[in-house]
Amino acid sequence: MAPMTIDGTTPFSALTPDAILNSLDSVGLRGDGRLLALNSYENRVYQVGMEEGPPLVAKFYRPARWTDAAILEEHAFVEELAEREIPVVPALKLGGGKTLHAFEGFRFALFPRHGGRAPELDDSNTLEWMGRFLGRIHAIGALRPFHERPTLDIKSFGEEPRDYLLAHDFIPTDLNEAYRSVVAQALDGVRRCFDRAGKVPILRLHGDCHAGNVLWTDSGPHFVDFDDSRMGPAVQDLWMLLSGERADMTRQLADVLAGYEDFYDFDTRELHLVEGLRTLRLIHYAAWLARRWDDPAFPAAFPWFNSQRYWQDRVLELREQIALMDEGPLWSA
Repeated sequence: MAPMTIDGTTPFSALTPDAILNSLDSVGLRGDGRLLALNSYENRVYQVGMEEGPPLVAKFYRPARWTDAAILEEHAFVEELAEREIPVVPALKLGGGKTLHAFEGFRFALFPRHGGRAPELDDSNTLEWMGRFLGRIHAIGALRPFHERPTLDIKSFGEEPRDYLLAHDFIPTDLNEAYRSVVAQALDGVRRCFDRAGKVPILRLHGDCHAGNVLWTDSGPHFVDFDDSRMGPAVQDLWMLLSGERADMTRQLADVLAGYEDFYDFDTRELHLVEGLRTLRLIHYAAWLARRWDDPAFPAAFPWFNSQRYWQDRVLELREQIALMDEGPLWSA
């Protein structure tokens, strides 16, 4: 069999159904040919039917995004949480206890399949329940730092993404100056948010804790997809659960913290960071799409990206964030 080759602009083109099944064979697992692609763009994730036993989930990592050490550090963190009976889904240990495997240029991991539905984030009991588990996750996350995975900061989530967008001419010419001006003002606002918060604790986080990464069952939440796990302030794992008007978010946050503080103390200074972190995410997300635009999956999935209207909306969005960052923290509403 000829080895697979990986093209930087089409990193998963060689990941055919045969390649997926052969990858499983390489660790002693026999798929039955049933493959269901799950919702993932950064990596490729499939539910794989097995000849024996229930289906598994196979995750193939985007080449060159993380080092092996960084992936293994994520796996170790999730296993640490599972050992404390926190509802997460650790990678299976196969082939002598390994969680990360390689086959013809692709790195992959296998997970048990866990079903569930989206959590009802307008329900106070649901938010409090999730808060309890997030408090437990952070209590473990604070025990030791990551050494291989990055820290969420203004440089990596704001300045570098901005520089990439401007250097690679993604901004339309007639909006270039407007975008340069507004993103500079927005980053100044983020810096003020961080200055107001002061030195807050940094710990191991889920990193991307939105509703799509929580599976709800009758027994409560399961937290999945720790692929963006990194060091950062605790509030990063809380603010993405909030939505609606300011009063709505303040109420939702109170519900989350009612459960969270049963297990871990929350430093209220971090509330100054909420809108700043939201601003960084908006800048980072636009650059993430831009960095992946040569991957054919992205134009198909995000056809609205990089249009004139898209960048007009980003300018307006950042202007709104500039105002919100100077309103003060949610708790004062």
